[in-house]
Amino acid sequence: MLKVIANIFRIPELRNRILFTLFILIVYRIGAHIPIPGINVGALSAFFMESEGSGFVDFFDLFSGGALKRFTIFALGIMPYISASIIVDLLKTVFPYLDSLSKEGPEGRKKLTMYTRYGTVLLCLIQSFALTSWMRGMPDVVPGSADSIFSPFVFVSMIAITTGTMVLVLLGETITERGIGNGISLIIMAGIVVRAPQAVAQTLRKISETGEPIIGIILAIVFLVIIAASILLTQGARRIPVQYGKRATGQGISQQPASQFIPMKVNSAGVIPIIFASALLMFPSQVLSVIGRGFEAGGIASKLSYLLSPGQPLYVTFYVLLIIFFCYFYTSIKFNPNDIADNLKKHGGFIPGIRPGSNTTEYLTFILYRILLFGSIFLAIIAIVPDFVLKLWPEQVTPEMAYMFGGTSMLIIVGVALDTLKQIESQLLMRHYDGFIKGKKMKGRQ
Repeated sequence: MLKVIANIFRIPELRNRILFTLFILIVYRIGAHIPIPGINVGALSAFFMESEGSGFVDFFDLFSGGALKRFTIFALGIMPYISASIIVDLLKTVFPYLDSLSKEGPEGRKKLTMYTRYGTVLLCLIQSFALTSWMRGMPDVVPGSADSIFSPFVFVSMIAITTGTMVLVLLGETITERGIGNGISLIIMAGIVVRAPQAVAQTLRKISETGEPIIGIILAIVFLVIIAASILLTQGARRIPVQYGKRATGQGISQQPASQFIPMKVNSAGVIPIIFASALLMFPSQVLSVIGRGFEAGGIASKLSYLLSPGQPLYVTFYVLLIIFFCYFYTSIKFNPNDIADNLKKHGGFIPGIRPGSNTTEYLTFILYRILLFGSIFLAIIAIVPDFVLKLWPEQVTPEMAYMFGGTSMLIIVGVALDTLKQIESQLLMRHYDGFIKGKKMKGRQ
């Protein structure tokens, strides 16, 4: 490993790309500590210390690198851009114009990127207004002049947060272009990883206070199992063999590749089903919580809000079902067996033992749905691990620690780390250096 790291810094281009990426990530972390003008930072910190373990807030604060609870210019993180990208992908199935743009090459992709940025700005304005309105309800956090929703504080906060998110989009795209790895993904990963030392220290302190070191050992084993499961879920793929026949051309008969394969990933949707399911469950829970505060404490709205809070059986049931549903829904949009069958037939390819055309489509659909069944269940199990950890050891494990080393966070860390390592690996092998896996390329699990 030390030899590989030394080889990385012997290649000027690769060294410059890695150093540039680290510089941009440092800039991002500095911005995550710049608060919105007019915020009482002390009162804000005191509020969140008193309300520790606020489910959804801890979950979404994780993706902003702690900037949400500090109410900084990067409070929304890069998630509005991710949401806008997902919405544009979904709209391709509704509007043929957007689908045709994705097939027009660089110019079409530029227009789609432009629409995604416009959507990001719109989502930022809406979410920043909701976030600012929520902050205004906290005691002593915002100045007295912010009593009205039309106050200068609300306007400045919305502009600052929206601008901060667009700066993150620019930084992410700059990393992708001039650095190493996917910039947007690396920014999300950096926000999660940077909080790991503090979360581990808090958990160790709580374990030492309770005097139960065996729990620390059990947690370490659980997290190692989650890491291994996340790697399997990210890399796992079913390879369907494809063969090509000889083709007659104007200059004779050309030999097509003897055999290839179609990779079908166990988890094609990534963490998107978890994000969709969390957002969908958050909305009714928050609405019921607001309604419950307006009526008696033990009313139906309050009880439903409690039942739909993270960790409750009803919440976990709906959470698992929604994750499985969105796995199928999103994969059916991104992976079209009919298009693959048509492309194979057009280029003279076929799956051994399967007739081209509709039979190939049916076969691919059958394989896809069978893989998705196990992949979606596996993803749902990983996603609910933090809730069970918090339920079993509420006094030893902080919510930040549980959400950081379980479910969505671990899938993001593993996926981004493997993708970045693959890019570094390809750069090393291209220059005849040994990579991280000596003598081999990193491949998906068969």
